[in-house]
Amino acid sequence: MSKSENKTKPTNQTASAFIKNLDPVKKADAKALAKIFTDTTKTKCVMWGNIFGFGSYHYKYDSGREGDYIATGFALRKSGPTIYIMPGYEDYSAILKTIGPHKLGKSCVYFKKVEDIHLPTLQKLIKAGLRDLKKKYPVTL
Repeated sequence: MSKSENKTKPTNQTASAFIKNLDPVKKADAKALAKIFTDTTKTKCVMWGNIFGFGSYHYKYDSGREGDYIATGFALRKSGPTIYIMPGYEDYSAILKTIGPHKLGKSCVYFKKVEDIHLPTLQKLIKAGLRDLKKKYPVTL
């Protein structure tokens, strides 16, 4: 493995223990998103720091750097929910048109609040992201 390791790693904290410490609004958001991700991925949530992770994958870059990271998941930031779809969003423009108001990062989509997210479309995005991630890396769900 490369000398630099991921700072974000799985923890022993359960999602329910993490959720207990959230304010009422974020608690409701976390429960709603965790249900969508659990139902869609058919896998148990693992906390990676403050990221709710569903599944994982092992990557190895041409540079020699390798490691493990969430296959998909979400985090509740001050600015709103962040959804992680690891292959990135280059090929998901058709899905993103109907997901609700958002901003994009390389592998993240940012929302102001959960109510802004069209949840059936989020499920489509999660499935598409996992399908495409599996084409590139071994994924464990």
